[in-house]
Amino acid sequence: MNFLDLGLSEKTVQAIDEFGIKEPTTVQNDVIPSILQGKDVFTIAPQGCGKTCSYVFPLIDIISNKGGQNILIITPNSDQSVVVSDRLSIFNKYHEINEATIKDKDEDIDNEANVIIGSPDLLAEIIDDGKIDLSKTNILVVDDINLIKKNKQLDNLEKVLEILPADKQNIVYTNRRSKETQGILDKILKAPEEIKVDKNKEQEAEITAQAVQTRKVSEKKAVSCRKAQANQDPEALDLIKKYNTFNGKTPEFLIIKGLIVNVDEQ
Repeated sequence: MNFLDLGLSEKTVQAIDEFGIKEPTTVQNDVIPSILQGKDVFTIAPQGCGKTCSYVFPLIDIISNKGGQNILIITPNSDQSVVVSDRLSIFNKYHEINEATIKDKDEDIDNEANVIIGSPDLLAEIIDDGKIDLSKTNILVVDDINLIKKNKQLDNLEKVLEILPADKQNIVYTNRRSKETQGILDKILKAPEEIKVDKNKEQEAEITAQAVQTRKVSEKKAVSCRKAQANQDPEALDLIKKYNTFNGKTPEFLIIKGLIVNVDEQ
């Protein structure tokens, strides 16, 4: 099954394809259609299986197609908030989505943003300061509730949940089941579709990502090599062959035509 078969728009699929991802992972296959259908979803999936993109891809389309959507993505920490923000920026290439990532409690928040991303502690602080209005949230994503528990942020998570409307779509991820989070899950989710990633599929996204990255690095090296070969100075090459001063290991900058090296800089 491909990304178009899952219900994603051609614009989103084009951005995915240009990034180098050709096929959806197991969690993306299972989760994307359910999110597009507006269902509550509870997904048990480990890191490295493509779970972030499993909600980023459909949310981009939901915002673009419906308009007026207010999405809150709660992450375990600021580092993960930045990761989610980066994914949105990459795959939002052919759409117009306004996103605000909270990395500091003192920063100004754009309340007109379609997507707000932040960790429970920072969200709780700016809520106390009256800097943000989350009362019109249409879709809530919690990624990952078990890591939020490990970071001792469940109290702050509950504080944020208290001000959210009851009538919204809820999407929750966890890396494993936990008794300590069950009470909050029961409050958030309404008859959710539960999806669990097969352990044998855990590393498929990581392997895919590594393959894509390796291919891109190889392509860049090949382009760089072709450019270098095209600009090689014939006179310099003749001198190298004649004198073999560097024993076959001549520095590249000595044979590239037009390259100026400032030897005075340290």
